[in-house]
Amino acid sequence: MVAPLEGIRVLDFTWALAGPFGTMQLADLGAEVVKVEYPHLEERQRGFGPYYEGISTFFFSPNRGKKGICVDLRTEEGKELIRRLARHTDVVVENFRPGTMDRLGLGYEALRRENPRLIYAALSGFGQWGPYSQLPCVDAVAQAMGGTMSLNGERGGPPMRVGVSIGDMVGGLYLALGILAALRARDQTGEGQMLDVALMEAQMALCENAIVRHSAFGENPTRIGSRHPLLAPFGPFPTADGWIVIANVKDWEAFCAVIDRMDMAHDPRFETNQARLANEEALEEELGKALRRRTTAEWFEILVEADVCSVGKVNSIADLFEDPHVQARGSLVDIPLPYGKPGSLKLPNSPIRLSKTPTSVGRPMPGHGEHTEEVLSGWLGMSSEEIARLRSAGVIK
Repeated sequence: MVAPLEGIRVLDFTWALAGPFGTMQLADLGAEVVKVEYPHLEERQRGFGPYYEGISTFFFSPNRGKKGICVDLRTEEGKELIRRLARHTDVVVENFRPGTMDRLGLGYEALRRENPRLIYAALSGFGQWGPYSQLPCVDAVAQAMGGTMSLNGERGGPPMRVGVSIGDMVGGLYLALGILAALRARDQTGEGQMLDVALMEAQMALCENAIVRHSAFGENPTRIGSRHPLLAPFGPFPTADGWIVIANVKDWEAFCAVIDRMDMAHDPRFETNQARLANEEALEEELGKALRRRTTAEWFEILVEADVCSVGKVNSIADLFEDPHVQARGSLVDIPLPYGKPGSLKLPNSPIRLSKTPTSVGRPMPGHGEHTEEVLSGWLGMSSEEIARLRSAGVIK
């Protein structure tokens, strides 16, 4: 089957997590993503630990399915190589501090002169312009500045970073989405354009309900733990061996019957949703007593069968490897180790399931400069002698 982005070429200058996570989506969808790195390997280029078989797991995960070339952008010949490659590519992606590529002579204005159909996608902490544009930004800063950290944590407790790097990864997803939109627009107009994605604004987009409530009612929403501002019960509750999420109770009396607590069904503190919201601490204490009588797996089976609420097991990461639904859908895939090393590591499969043009996940991360010769000869028709000369001069690896 033809991949949805087959034939699309991407020059990927991204590093760390946000940018590589975005371009990984394009690789999963079939684009030829060529990661551009410096010939001299640095730890921050290839990620930090922990290491498995000498490979950075930080780098391994978001760089699967890509090709890798090494070009020294400090040299004039290296810059000229990038300009030549830009004539044969569809998308250039970078996540440097704004202005970095311009100073190298490889920014949007320079590269679109080489290729008017080029889509130039720039991901940064705060966008290409504005008072904060030159400030450095990492995941925790994005979560803080974009509002999500103020909403995460227990009531009355300190703001808390979300346990996965949503500051980086949501920005990467918006980056991929914007690139797809720009490719579609190019189909209609024949022209490329620049895409400016800011990590801060990506986090603000996640705060849409809190923002509209402030706009409409003057509220300043803050942390309420796993509770819901409008529904109770809602969130994780302890069981005999773990936790289970209870939400969206359809029929309170029927729910109480299922958990064998009919005494709660007509308790005036709990009879209505509004009453339960007003007495959440007492509600959670009583539900905890009831739910601790069985294991998480038992309650999951009972409540799914009863269909009286939304229910979910609080899976640990280790639990995901054994979950029958994850196994049935192939939600984890084996990715081979690079450099010809034996073995593989499991990574999440793409959640984009297309029936006729499926994603393809399974190729490893590129070795450092592994595909330099392949790309230069394939894209530019460069001879092996010229490639050898550039390599001996230190322009490429």
